[in-house]
Amino acid sequence: MKKTLEGIVVSNKMAKTVVVKISSKSAHPIYKKLIKREKKIKADIGSLSPNLGDRVRIVGTRPISKDKHFKVMEVLKSGSA
Repeated sequence: MKKTLEGIVVSNKMAKTVVVKISSKSAHPIYKKLIKREKKIKADIGSLSPNLGDRVRIVGTRPISKDKHFKVMEVLKSGSA
């Protein structure tokens, strides 16, 4: 099964590529405090054209370039940017 993630587009200045910010929350193993973690992932856009602030679903693929391993599957919600 391919890895699917949801995130928000933070940059669309590159050709055929967007940067998606993935946020996750998890409890600390000892102190049980919620820790917020964020990761930025480069994703191929194909024929879609997501804008800044859009919520998108990305799916893992074979390596497309040195640091591009995901592809935008769909735009879930348009941003207000």
